[in-house]
Amino acid sequence: MPVQPDSASALIPPAAVLFERHFTLVNAAATDAFGAQLAEAISELRHAMGPAFQGLQIQLRGDLGAGKTALVRATLHGLGHTGRVRSPTYTLVEPYTVDQPDGELALYHFDLYRFTDPAEWADAGLRDYFGSGAICFVEWPQRAGTLLGTPDLVFSLDLDSSGTGRQLAARAYSESGKACLERC
Repeated sequence: MPVQPDSASALIPPAAVLFERHFTLVNAAATDAFGAQLAEAISELRHAMGPAFQGLQIQLRGDLGAGKTALVRATLHGLGHTGRVRSPTYTLVEPYTVDQPDGELALYHFDLYRFTDPAEWADAGLRDYFGSGAICFVEWPQRAGTLLGTPDLVFSLDLDSSGTGRQLAARAYSESGKACLERC
């Protein structure tokens, strides 16, 4: 029987969790290590699926300062991006391209924090980035309401009681997301 998400991480629309794992990221180095593992899992999945790979939508949830952008940065660096990774809070989306053995991989980092209405997501014309074989990281996905559909992965980040580490609840909602998370 599939696990249902708790109310704090519930999706809009609701979806069944296919696979779930929890991680403790005690410091920045642990976040970097998890990002490198995720990057390797993405590369392996993309290679294994070949032309059938349709990309991934990875949603990141958590309060301000929970480490969402740090996790995206670590993953992008793990995938081979050597430049700066900025928070797209004001630009809404930051595009990246990395060379992989299977060819170029497009990555998009979204931050919907400034949205006050889901219609803003549709009006911004962001739908075209999804389903194109790219990896789409979306911070503050709840601000788009139901318009994003069901993601492949949801990472919920919370500060631990010490305030220096993070607790990461990772949930897969698709077979691709499950295959990726099983490799982490």
